[in-house]
Amino acid sequence: MDISDDDLSLFDAQGALPLPPAGETFVVENSGARIWGASYGAGPAVILLHGGLGNSGNWGYQVPALLEAGYRPILIDSRGHGRSTRDKQPYSYELMAADVLAVMNHLHLAKPAIVGWSDGACTGLVLARRRPERVAGVFFFACNMDPSGAKPFQASPVIDHCFARHVKDYAALSPTPDDFGAFSDAVSQMQRTQPDYSADDLSDIPVPVAIVQSEMDEFIRADHARYLAQSIPGATLTWLDGVSHFAPLQRPRLFNETLIRFLAGLDLR
Repeated sequence: MDISDDDLSLFDAQGALPLPPAGETFVVENSGARIWGASYGAGPAVILLHGGLGNSGNWGYQVPALLEAGYRPILIDSRGHGRSTRDKQPYSYELMAADVLAVMNHLHLAKPAIVGWSDGACTGLVLARRRPERVAGVFFFACNMDPSGAKPFQASPVIDHCFARHVKDYAALSPTPDDFGAFSDAVSQMQRTQPDYSADDLSDIPVPVAIVQSEMDEFIRADHARYLAQSIPGATLTWLDGVSHFAPLQRPRLFNETLIRFLAGLDLR
């Protein structure tokens, strides 16, 4: 998909490309939440985990590319995001990883690939450490695995456009459409303190991992991406030039080519 939306003004106005009709939609109950998801096509399963405050529709440019490449993309709205509900439990990446595992069990997926963006990347890597026998590999885009990896927040027009879209999508999709403020605060509390993996924790991850970092990421330190690639056995490090934390929306072709190269190297059955 040869789209360029560097400032996310198109995303703000219209969202990502609308998703194609799903082969299956489902809701899985897990630990006090109802987790919404959708499955597309056939072939090796690839689970896509969106970022904080977003929803599965943010992958609109990736699903068609994965289908064309012969994969079965599976989307999940993280608890409290999109169409999924949440209870009063504090957010944690461990809890969201358990939600992903519940979806995998519901769909009878033995060992899919996990593609994570921002909070979704943390969730995927937490799942890979906890249940490596269930994860074929993790495409880890744009996140930190301990608080030192995050940059101090600085507002920008790009972030403003993204946030505005998230507010509109939450109102349109959520079972609690007037609750965005409390929802955002709860997610932010998790992000300030989690995850908090040590180098030893990272060294315990035995699955293939691609650390993918954008040249102009607004939230994640470049040296942290290097540290992750050095600390996870066998991990690779890929830099995306000319884009930021929102590369899947800004330059989908660049992001998709990088993603599909990683998936092609995995043992997916």
